[in-house]
Amino acid sequence: MSSTQAEGVIRNIIREIAQTCSSRGQTLSETLIAFTVKAVVLDPRNRFNVDRTLTKQDVQKLIELCVDRLMDQTSPTLNTIKMQVYFDMNYTSRREFLEVQQRVLRSRLPSLSREITDSRAKTREDLKNLYGKIVSYVIQRCNLGSATDINTVRETTAALQSVFPQAQLATFMSLLKQDKEQQLSELALIVSGIRLFNKDSRKGGEGIQNLPAILNETLPAAAADIESELAGCESLAWQYTALLEKICERTECPVHPDLLKQALYNTRQHEAFLRLILADIIQSAKEVTRLQSDLKNRMMLLKDTVHTKITVPTSHVFPHFTALASLWAGLEGEMLLLSMLTNVASGLRAFLSAQSLLSPDQLELLLHGLQVQTDADRCSVTAEERVVESEMSSCEWCFPESSAHVEDVPLQYKGFCGFNLVKNNGLLLPGNPKIGVLKHKEKHYAFSSRSAAYEFASKADEFIAAAVETAKRQPELIQLLQLHQEFASVTPYSEVASAMQSGEKLLVKSISKSDASMQTETHPLETNIVKSYEWNEWELRRKAIKLVRSVHTHDLSPDIRSRFYFFFWNSAHFISVLFCGCFQINTNIVQKQECQEFMLLSGVKVFHKHSACTSLVLIKLARRPISDCLRKDSLRKHSEISGAARVLFLRRAHGNMTVLFTRANVPV
Repeated sequence: MSSTQAEGVIRNIIREIAQTCSSRGQTLSETLIAFTVKAVVLDPRNRFNVDRTLTKQDVQKLIELCVDRLMDQTSPTLNTIKMQVYFDMNYTSRREFLEVQQRVLRSRLPSLSREITDSRAKTREDLKNLYGKIVSYVIQRCNLGSATDINTVRETTAALQSVFPQAQLATFMSLLKQDKEQQLSELALIVSGIRLFNKDSRKGGEGIQNLPAILNETLPAAAADIESELAGCESLAWQYTALLEKICERTECPVHPDLLKQALYNTRQHEAFLRLILADIIQSAKEVTRLQSDLKNRMMLLKDTVHTKITVPTSHVFPHFTALASLWAGLEGEMLLLSMLTNVASGLRAFLSAQSLLSPDQLELLLHGLQVQTDADRCSVTAEERVVESEMSSCEWCFPESSAHVEDVPLQYKGFCGFNLVKNNGLLLPGNPKIGVLKHKEKHYAFSSRSAAYEFASKADEFIAAAVETAKRQPELIQLLQLHQEFASVTPYSEVASAMQSGEKLLVKSISKSDASMQTETHPLETNIVKSYEWNEWELRRKAIKLVRSVHTHDLSPDIRSRFYFFFWNSAHFISVLFCGCFQINTNIVQKQECQEFMLLSGVKVFHKHSACTSLVLIKLARRPISDCLRKDSLRKHSEISGAARVLFLRRAHGNMTVLFTRANVPV
């Protein structure tokens, strides 16, 4: 069966299950039904094989099993899964929520912004309407009041006219579309800042809520409610845990153990969600405190800037107005976030069937004679039971006091003991990292006792596989213990709907993944750096010229004359050897025009440093034409001196020739 056909079969199964449940009075979401289908298929007790095509009998059996599970309203498992689906579909992390709110706010304005930027108003009436649209845009952009409230519109119009008079509309319309949008955003922030300043000065602020006062009242109340609810949830979880330990030890079952475990899972899941919500509320309270402090300081700076001044440069006050608007927008975001968190916490209460499983009197009777330990009590009792590494030398252990950031490392099974999860048929006991954290295949495991740590470490792979089998029988553990990686075929609830819309497969084989890292060796070979190495062509030329300039001429006796020879290279032929002399610049020979037989070599500057003054190198030309010197027979006339000449410098000119400069001191 192709993937398209399989997807169609699954969709038909989900649709038929939804219709059957609806006919029985239960309207369920496709997300919940899709996860239930996966859970039923994965449960080994139902004996479905995902590697082969489902027959008609398999499909009918699957539908019946799913309907039975979904219609059992007293099942804590169903309520736990519903709770998980509800939380994943409604809860959003703080950062993502604020980003979504910004996108939602901007999505309400594109049409109005387009009307403003595309306007071609010419008449007075059209310009008036355009200005009114800008006022409406400013109100909606910063959400300070209602655009239909006449008092809010008047106040916003007055503030806008102080920074953007209607006479400037012509200039505004001449701008590019992008510049218009940017100016609209800037105007919205400035005008909102002006209105906030007027509200603080008790000169305006119509329709603006007192967000600081509201947040100061609602945040502590919301945190207190969540803390109270969390305390009750923790107490119930500790009581269920103690009762399950009693059943496991005495093999007595006054209450069905499976039902009690499901109730424990429901309570632990509710506890985890409440902790997450409470952490967000605490973080929100810290952010609100910071925003209020910044808002107060900015307001004082602005008052000091405009105090007793008739006119103030816009460059001094506009940044303050913009900052006020941004800080106020932050407070609005925190207000919306708090509302979302409280709504989610309230919605979770509809799925707490575990609290009605046993009445307080029944629970007290069952717990008679038992000591109910909190999670902290359990950790304190086993704090001295430390793993001895020498006894389990083949395993890698981490300890909080010896390993950095161990407390920040995510623990498998959300910190619960994997040994008890397998040996006690799904019992959740909190692990104690102080005993020792086992690192196995880049994953970390905590345990409730040293003996549990030893047994788990000795057969880690077997225990991990057994834990997966336990989760197959209790599908709510997949979300509770964060086992999605072991169940790659089980898509998280928040992704099920998008997967169905995009046509992705709902049942796929798991793909093994692991984190890996590598580091390139910095210096695999010994360094061999030649400090005198030069790659720059111009630096090499500079050194060559410096070398030539270091050659000095010296005064000679009258019977000795310094003679220089130049070889002209052209087309791989030596042309001629010409006698040259070294003359001073101030010599009379140049002034008396006696240098008709000499020519200054083109491209060759000063090569020698005379003790008295700088010298020029002159070439004495032959008495015959240059063309005659180019004949090959001229090479033989001076071949006898080529051996005595010493090469000092070789320079390739940009013209036709390369100059080979030689020198020889020959007696006259």
